[in-house]
Amino acid sequence: MKSTVILAAAGALAPLVSAHGYVSQAIVAGVTYPGWNPNVDPYLSPAPQRIFRKIPGNGPVIDLSLIDVQCNGYTDGGFATAPAALSANIAPGGTITVQWTQWPDSHKGPIITYMAKCPGSCTNYSPGTAKVWFKIQEAGKVNGVWATTPLETNPAAPFSFKIPTGLAPGNYIIRHELIALHAAYSYPGAQVYPSCFQVTVTGSGTRSPPSSSLVSFPGAYTGSTPGITYDMYTNTGAYPIPGPALWS
Repeated sequence: MKSTVILAAAGALAPLVSAHGYVSQAIVAGVTYPGWNPNVDPYLSPAPQRIFRKIPGNGPVIDLSLIDVQCNGYTDGGFATAPAALSANIAPGGTITVQWTQWPDSHKGPIITYMAKCPGSCTNYSPGTAKVWFKIQEAGKVNGVWATTPLETNPAAPFSFKIPTGLAPGNYIIRHELIALHAAYSYPGAQVYPSCFQVTVTGSGTRSPPSSSLVSFPGAYTGSTPGITYDMYTNTGAYPIPGPALWS
């Protein structure tokens, strides 16, 4: 009976799911890890263990002053960003490929990825508003084509990025996001879709970003940040990707 209820609820949400999106899986060092499914996982007992931090649904964050903009706003056990139970191993320079649920063709914008080092285990750490995030990947608009355009295919196209070479070993949170700009001509309008998951960087690297490369969420984006308030229909030139400079 319980399974029937869950499936019925998921079916009822299907039209809503198609309107937005979230990361459905990540391939880390060749191993596939399912993402947190907000339509099924909260109803399972026991709850599945994931490398992904929980999300409340497939919708965006629009108020960029909220802690929600960090990892999609799921509070649990006193943590502003509920930690996940697991972590995936990856070496510096290794590739991570994420898969989003099908992405609507109206929601064009950049794809950006950050990392934050946990002081110990990521399973009991929430960054709060500390400046700990550094940018490792960014893609905006090239020759008029947005980074999100390939994700509009069915099924959604995979998107890959690399862990910086020589990165110091330790436990890290990866924050991967799409920013939809179809209503970003005024603030609030830009829709931020963040997803966070946990990795353990192996090896003997020695590199860490300087404090000048670190930002906080919330804090990194405001209504006056270039690329956040942006009219995608009238601006035909280069797109200013929001956030700090890329650290690599």
